[in-house]
Formats: sequence, structure tokens, C-alpha cells
Amino acid sequence: MSKINLNGVIDMHVHSAPDIRERSLNDIQLSKEAERVGARAIVIKSHLVPTMDRAWLVNQINPKVKMFGSITLNAPVGGINPHAVETALDLGAKIVWMPTVWSTKHRELAGKSGGVETVVGGKVVPSLRDILKLIAEKNAVLATGHLSAEEIFVVVDEARKQGVNKIVVTHPEFYVVNMSIEDQKRIVKDYGVYLERCYAQPIGGGKYKSNLPDNLRAIEEVGYESTIVSTDGGQVENPIWSQALTQYIQYLTDHGVSDYAIETMTKKTPAKMLDLE
Repeated sequence: MSKINLNGVIDMHVHSAPDIRERSLNDIQLSKEAERVGARAIVIKSHLVPTMDRAWLVNQINPKVKMFGSITLNAPVGGINPHAVETALDLGAKIVWMPTVWSTKHRELAGKSGGVETVVGGKVVPSLRDILKLIAEKNAVLATGHLSAEEIFVVVDEARKQGVNKIVVTHPEFYVVNMSIEDQKRIVKDYGVYLERCYAQPIGGGKYKSNLPDNLRAIEEVGYESTIVSTDGGQVENPIWSQALTQYIQYLTDHGVSDYAIETMTKKTPAKMLDLE
């Protein structure tokens, strides 16, 4: 078994404290841990608040690792709110996530109402069209969050029409998204998007299920060229971020994924998304 080296890796999806939910590392601890293992960059994500201002502060404390922030279009930021997105992008946010725990699909599966609507009658809501234009102007990343597979196709189609260059389908293996391999192949072929495959997902009762076998199959069937490896880490129930990423890469290595493919998924493609090339 070869020793996994995290030198130069980029993780585009990590949850850290401060948060309402307990997280295994705070922003500063995460930055220091990333420095310890030689990572190049991290994007911090919150379901509740924008994180680009937090990332800026952490970078003043520890400039050895580049930390980026993002905004997630859930209810606490006003949902599909162009003013919030414009401000976040002007302050340096690199990713705009569609609704996650407030997506209509996620709320429906949780037996709740009051989700943030992105698609109505087969079309994106008007305010989302304005947001897609802002993302295109800043050449930021559109990430699809916890939208359903059906919604994702509508949003991605409109995003391309509005000139968005960087589109990432967030954890297509997640039970809320539940995008089939066939649909993954189709969305890559038709729209040239990237598919972010994450370490684990919740199955209820504070327990998590490993996504690694499903991710391996998807990488083999859809291709490493369209894949981004992220952890979606930070939960106290899972290994800390660096351990999760090490386990992930070790699993891929042990199952015959080439070093070149792993480097593409963990370094080259994320660097392109974050303008670090």
C-alpha cells in the first residue's frame, strides 16, 4: 500500500465552524491542518451564511494555504437573492451554491414545506436568471446544491444560456439529488459540467454511509475527466477533513485509479474552477 500524499490537493467543499451544527474543525484549525498536510486550497461552505469574509480573515492569519468562501442560497440569505449573490461575489466568493437543506426536494423528503424554489413550470425563476448572469460576469462557479436531478437539468441549461462557464453538479450520488449514471453521462455530454463526488452522506440517526464504492463505479463509467473529488467534510461523525480525503484517495488508488486521474480530480480540475492555474 502506497502512502497517500495530500501535497497540492484542493478541496472545494468543506464545512467548518462557526456553525449552528457542531463541526470538527473551525476555520483557523482547518487552515492549519491544510497547511500541515500540504494542501493548496480549500473552499469553506455553510448552509446558513456566506463564508468569503471568514476566508479572507483566515488568509490574513495563515497565507500558506488559500482559503476561499462561498454563498449558499438558502432561506437565511433570502433564498434566490441577487443582492446577496452580487455582494458575495464582490467580496470574493468563488462558488454560488443552489439551495441545499432548503431546496424544495430536500424539504419534501424531510416532510417539510417552504423550500426555496429555483424551478417553476419547467423554467428557472426570474431572480435565478439574474443570479446566473452575475455568476457569468464574475466567472464564478455555479454548484447545484441539493436540487433534484430534474431541476439540475433546467438550471444548468439556463446557466449555459446566460454564459456561465463553470458548473459543478454537487454530489450526484446524494440521496436527495439521486442522479442516475445515465443522467450523469448525459449532463456531461450535453453541457460539459463537472460532477463533484463526496466522501459520505447521512443516512439518519447521526450515521453516515460511505460513498466511495458508488463514486468509484461512477468514475469508471462516466470518467475521471469530468469528476471533482471533494470531501463535503466537517461533520463530527466522520473522520476529520484530512483523514477523510486520505481515505478517499487511498480507496481510489487501491482500486486501480491512476495517479494521473487522481491528480486531475483533486488538483488540476479544482485549480481550473478556482482560477489557480
